[in-house]
Amino acid sequence: MSDAAVLSIRNASKTFGQRRALDQVSLEVRKGEMIALIGPSGSGKSTLLRSISGLQTIDGGEGRIDAFGGSVQQNGRIAGDVRKTRTRIGMIFQQFNLVGRLTLFNNVVLGSLGRINPIRGFLGLWPDETKMAAMAAMGRVGVAEYAAQRANTLSGGQQQRAAIARALVQKAKVILADEPVASLDPVAARKVMDILRELNRTDGLTVLVTLHQVDYALRYCDRVVALKAGKIVYDGPASGLEQAQLVDIYGPEFEDVFWEGAPK
Repeated sequence: MSDAAVLSIRNASKTFGQRRALDQVSLEVRKGEMIALIGPSGSGKSTLLRSISGLQTIDGGEGRIDAFGGSVQQNGRIAGDVRKTRTRIGMIFQQFNLVGRLTLFNNVVLGSLGRINPIRGFLGLWPDETKMAAMAAMGRVGVAEYAAQRANTLSGGQQQRAAIARALVQKAKVILADEPVASLDPVAARKVMDILRELNRTDGLTVLVTLHQVDYALRYCDRVVALKAGKIVYDGPASGLEQAQLVDIYGPEFEDVFWEGAPK
């Protein structure tokens, strides 16, 4: 793992039955990068993110995943101290993963659970510092006015922004966002991507985001990593992706839906 890397994936494979979801994937993510993971459905994008966070084990063997210089997993086993590493990695899911019956404030403040006394967290005795951090984070992403509302009464875009606020309260240094805009309307999707990009540029957060919208990948991310059948088939600047490469990644039908202004 190089000094500049905050995440390092080496020869990671993952097999589900007869299907190889990840096939000898190696990748280094440097501090402050914003990277798009693209590729067709089933290409391994979500499996890779879940493996980096330690939510999914990789196959036994030579594969390993490190974060911040420490082990997340290797040889098919999660590291014993992975919870400590996870406090620095925020995970954002397509379906928000908020507790619908709780207020937005209580969902956001849950991001501090890895850093405060667990009994206080269980009882909802949040330190004043944590309460202030939660309100500041919700203000940062534009949902502070909904703090007292139940999460399930809010729009998808508002819930996703709250999920980002939760990662800020967690004090995450890396955000892994798994299809964070897939279920949102175009306006809400752009807002979420704008927030992730602003956090990357202003706060220096490292962001690794899986996207089906290739135009968003090219617009918001400087580096693109493309997977196909569990293998990395492109890793380079967004500006270097050409239409022919995208057609090779997604198939000939991709040309039929290629947007105006895309790279030729």
